[in-house]
Amino acid sequence: MRNKYSKAHQPSLDEMLADPIIWMVMRSDHVDEHELRSLLARVAADLAAEGVNMSDVETMTEPRSDYRCGVGIMLLNKLNQVFVGRRADSQSEAWQMPQGGIDEDEDPRDAVLRELKEEIGTDKVQIIAESKGWLRYDLPPAFRKRWDNRWRGQQQKWFVMRFEGVDADINIAGEQPEFSAWKWIQIEQLPDLIVSFKRQLYLDLLHELRESGKLPSRPEQP
Repeated sequence: MRNKYSKAHQPSLDEMLADPIIWMVMRSDHVDEHELRSLLARVAADLAAEGVNMSDVETMTEPRSDYRCGVGIMLLNKLNQVFVGRRADSQSEAWQMPQGGIDEDEDPRDAVLRELKEEIGTDKVQIIAESKGWLRYDLPPAFRKRWDNRWRGQQQKWFVMRFEGVDADINIAGEQPEFSAWKWIQIEQLPDLIVSFKRQLYLDLLHELRESGKLPSRPEQP
């Protein structure tokens, strides 16, 4: 399946540099504007030499057998802040959005509501968006041992949800707590909080949602 950018208007590099997502990527990778311009110029030249149109981008939509299937949850409150929890099994400041595995023969939409209830104690939400395909990340070799090296990493369907409850509805002290603490943060803070091997997935997710217009760019007024 192919995802084509609009041919009516191809953004200029200056327009791209005005995008906050581009700046998040640059900050995460410690790349300045000069380096980015040089890199994009080289990539464009290489693609042109191979006859590749940069406006034609292919998206992987089918799951792979060497990645564990799961779901991810971007939960937004009325201020368009996103929920993150600090992992209970980590001694470091390991914050992330809720996620979990899909059971055999379970539909991703059923799985995401089940995981949400298990991890934060409530499912008072409305699903407002879904990723087009499966977003993947590779686990460091040491982490693969917990699954007997069956999977290279995880592939996840991501859902954006609007939280329709109140903070008092959130209870992370379940039977097997995933989080030891939680908070609402600005969406732009996500790449700085997540562990390094998941950062690119978060950046890809944010970019997809921004491009499709499914992610609010500014907080709503209370």
